[in-house]
Amino acid sequence: MQETTGYYVVKQKAVPEVLLKVVEAKRLVESGKAASIQEAVDEVGISRSSFYKYKDDIFPFHDNAQGTTITLMFQMDDKTGLLSDVLKIIAEFGANILTIHQSIPINGVASLSLSVQVLPTTGDMSRMIEAMEEKSGVHHVKILAKE
Repeated sequence: MQETTGYYVVKQKAVPEVLLKVVEAKRLVESGKAASIQEAVDEVGISRSSFYKYKDDIFPFHDNAQGTTITLMFQMDDKTGLLSDVLKIIAEFGANILTIHQSIPINGVASLSLSVQVLPTTGDMSRMIEAMEEKSGVHHVKILAKE
């Protein structure tokens, strides 16, 4: 059986603490706030072996999204101006909207899919999705695909 590499998008609260500490240690080294990997792992409280075991397998979502297309699925209230507000958030983060598909609302709720191109100037995609989820009337936002 051939092993393939699979990718998952999970919310930060579902990620084990050791993996979040690996991300933080990498950030410390890359930013120059830690002079060495040993100094970084000491600061975040993990072993060097944990760092090396996971360092190539975890990264913040926005660091790897640039130049890709993200397809998002929404369920939102059928409320005047709500879609416009969501599209405004995407514009504020500097992403490019490629497609919009909306179903006819059923019981006052519309299903919607958006394909968004992540550009070099696009802000933090995780924060963009959070901003959309926080919008009153948006029930949930799911990442369907990353191409």
